[in-house]
Amino acid sequence: MSAEPVSVPFVDLTAQRLPIAHELEEALARVMRSNSYILGEEVELFEQEFAAFCGASYAVGVDSGTSALELILRAYGIGPGDEVITAANTFVATTFAISYTGARPVLVDIDPCTYTVDIVQVQEAITPRTRAIMPVHLYGQPADMDPILALARQHNLIVIEDACQAHGARYKGRRVGSLGHAAAFSFYPAKNLGAFGDGGMVVTNDPDIAETIRKLRNYGQSAKYHHELLGYNRRLDTLQAAVLRVKLKYLDEWNAARRTHARLYQQLLGGNGIRLPVEANYAEAVWHLYVIRTVARDKLQAHLKERRIGTGIHYPIPIHLQPAYRDLGYEVGDFPVTEHSAGELLSLPMFAELTPEQIAYVAHTIKEFLADYARLEAVG
Repeated sequence: MSAEPVSVPFVDLTAQRLPIAHELEEALARVMRSNSYILGEEVELFEQEFAAFCGASYAVGVDSGTSALELILRAYGIGPGDEVITAANTFVATTFAISYTGARPVLVDIDPCTYTVDIVQVQEAITPRTRAIMPVHLYGQPADMDPILALARQHNLIVIEDACQAHGARYKGRRVGSLGHAAAFSFYPAKNLGAFGDGGMVVTNDPDIAETIRKLRNYGQSAKYHHELLGYNRRLDTLQAAVLRVKLKYLDEWNAARRTHARLYQQLLGGNGIRLPVEANYAEAVWHLYVIRTVARDKLQAHLKERRIGTGIHYPIPIHLQPAYRDLGYEVGDFPVTEHSAGELLSLPMFAELTPEQIAYVAHTIKEFLADYARLEAVG
C-alpha cells in the first residue's frame, strides 16, 4: 500500500462533480438561457430517460423521495383507516409518507442477512385493513420481491417499492422500480444518483397513476388553472432535472465502481470477527451504503474518527422506538433483529471515487482496532 491517505471521507461529492463539472455547468446554463425553471423541458426529458433506465413506462418528477412515496399512496386512494406494511429498519421518511395520508404504518422485522423485510412477518401482518406493502430496498440491496408480489396478488394489495437508496439495482436481472405497482426514488445529493438539492421520482407502468401524480404534484391541475384534484406543490425543479440528466449517463459506471469497492472490502475485512454485508443471490446491489456489524460499533466508530475516517450509523433508533411513533403502540422487543442491529451497524466510506488505497487504509484501521479489542476482551 502507498502512503496512508490524509483522510477518508464518508462520501465525497467534490470527487464526483469535478470530472463532469463542464457538463454540469453547461446543463445549468442551458436552463438559465431558457428561463424555464418550473416543469421545463429538462424535467420531461429526464422523466423519459429515467423511466427507460428503470425499464418502466412512466416517470414523474417530484420534489423529494418522501413526496414520491406519499403521492403514490394518495394516487391509489390510500388514507385513513388503511394499513401499509413496511420495514421497521428504514429511514423515517418511509413511514412519514404513510402517516401523511392518514394511513397507519404496520412494521415488520427484517431478515438478519439482507436487512430487508422478513417475508414471513409480512404475511403475518396482513389484516382486512391492509391496502399496500412497501418493501424498502435498503442500502442499495433489493428486497425479495417475488414472494412479496405473490402475497399482494393473493390479498389484492398494492406493492410500492421504496427504491430511494437503490438507483440501478437489479432483482433477478430487472431494475428495481419496475417490479411493483409503483416505485419512489430520492435524489438527495449523497444518493447514487444525487441532485444539487432535493428531488424525487415516481416510476410506474400504470398510465392512470402516472397522470394522477402529475396532477397531484402541480396543484391538481390538468391544465393551467383547471384544478381537478386537491393537489400540492411537489414539483421537481428544472435545474435539478438538468443536473440529474448529466449524472444519469454515468450511473451504471458509478454503480459498477461501488460494486468493485464492496468486493475489495469483503476481501480485506473477511475473517476478522465482524459481520459483513451479504448480497442476496437474487440481487445485484448498488451499495448505496456498505454496512458492517459489530458489538463494538461505537468504539470502532470513535477509533476510525480519530484516524480521519468518516462513518455513519443507519439507523440508531428504530422507527417503532421513535417518540413520533409512540401512538403505534410498539414496545422494546417487538422487532429484535432491527433493535439488535441498530446498536451494531456501522456504515463505512462508500462512493464511486474511492481509491483502493483508501479502502485498504480503512480495512487496516478496522483490523488494527479489532485485534486490540479482542486482546482487551480476553484480559478482562
